[in-house]
Parts: sequence; structure tokens; C-alpha cells
Amino acid sequence: MADPTPVLDDLRAESDELDRLVAGAGPDRWGLPTPAAGWTVAHQIAHLAWTDRSALLAVTDEDGFRTLVEQALAAPDSFVDQGAEEAAVLPPAELLARWRTGRAALDEALREAPAGARFPWYGPPMAAASLATARLMETWAHGLDVAEALGATRTPTDRIRHIARLGVRTRDFAFGVHGLPAPADPVRVELRSPSGESWTYGPGDAPQRVTGPALDFCLLVTQRAHRADLALHAEGPDADRWLDIAQAFAGPPGTGRPPKQGAR
Repeated sequence: MADPTPVLDDLRAESDELDRLVAGAGPDRWGLPTPAAGWTVAHQIAHLAWTDRSALLAVTDEDGFRTLVEQALAAPDSFVDQGAEEAAVLPPAELLARWRTGRAALDEALREAPAGARFPWYGPPMAAASLATARLMETWAHGLDVAEALGATRTPTDRIRHIARLGVRTRDFAFGVHGLPAPADPVRVELRSPSGESWTYGPGDAPQRVTGPALDFCLLVTQRAHRADLALHAEGPDADRWLDIAQAFAGPPGTGRPPKQGAR
């Protein structure tokens, strides 16, 4: 059983950093468009607040969460976006307060969860550490969109180690959502962390591998950048195909981001 404390601490730090960014922006800037088509800064924060509330229900109110799942199944193409749309119209101060309250309640609930407990989600049930990792991934990814909209630069940290590990673990899932069989052979993943450490996954003698910066790998699996814009290298056909379809988040295949002009 993984101790959720390290990822919960990193989730709190990631959320606080994004909080400082949006809290320092004037109310008029919450309406700026982000790289996610049709979403403003307010939509991004509204989505995080909504998903934190969903996670809190999963941990504290299984019946309430089951109702959310039923609503999602009834409107799979619009359910998540509708939650963001409804909250994005709130005044920025009210929306920010809602996000702060929700994420604090989720943090407390996950820290107090019994060891070994598993909670329902929009896929297989998740342990506290896994649920916190999913929240960290979303907070980081949506924070990148917000920062770009506000013209801010966020310095990458080794907190992304949780996202990198999730990206590796979801390799077979990425193939599955594209209707492809999972590769039979393991893939070695060798990444360079923002601090210069080496993060490795998979057997060292695997015939196929992925190498490059951990930041680029995390941008790829959260679909915040196109592969052509990233310094990732694949050896072997399965590894190469994986980099084309990598996806660490739940749901149908994401549309990703187009390559930048002049990409490799």
C-alpha cells in the first residue's frame, strides 16, 4: 500500500502555486482564452473545482458519487464540460473561494482515509495515492494552460515524478482507448528530471525504450504538447506508436494539441 502523504504534499504545493498565479490576476483576466479551445482561465479553475468536488464525493459519499456517474453515462460528451461552464460564470473571487474550499476538504479526506481503502471513480476504483496523483496531473496540466493564457512562466519541478510514473503505468490504457491491443513486450523508459536526476521504469534489458526529458514526457501524456515539439526518442515500433497515442487521463482519446509552426 503506497503512502499517499508524498503525493498529497506535492498536490498541495502544485495547487498553491497555481492559486497564487490566478489570485494575482485581475478579475478581467479570468476571461482570457487558454490553449484549450473554448475555455478561459475561469473555465480551467472551474473544472478543477468541479473535479475536486467529484473526488471528494468518491471518498466521502459513495451514493452521491454514483449519481454523478449516472449523469456522466447519460451525457458522456458534455457532462464534464457542463460542470465547468456552470461554474465559470461565477465572479472570480467566488470561484476561487469554491476551488480553495473543495481542494482543502479533499486533502483532509484523503489524508484521513483508512489505509488500503479504495474509492469509486470513472474507471476502476482508486486508492488514495492514485486519486491524489490523478488530481496532481490535472492541476499541473490545467495550470500550464492558465499560465500560458496569463503570459506567465512556471518553473518545472520534480513534483512531476508522479505524473511521469502515471504516464508509464497507463501505456496499455492508451492503446486500449484507441482500439489497439496492448503490446506484449515491456518498454524501458529513461527520463531526466527537472533537477537532473534519472528516473527509470521497466526492465533495463527491454528491447524497446523511450528516452528524453521528464517534462516532455509529462507534456506528452497529458496532451499539452505535440510529439513533434518534444525531445523524446523512441526505439522500437511499440514504443514509437505509444508516443503517438500516449494518454494518462481517463476518458476517450484526447484530441491533443497541434504541432507548433516549424516543429521538428
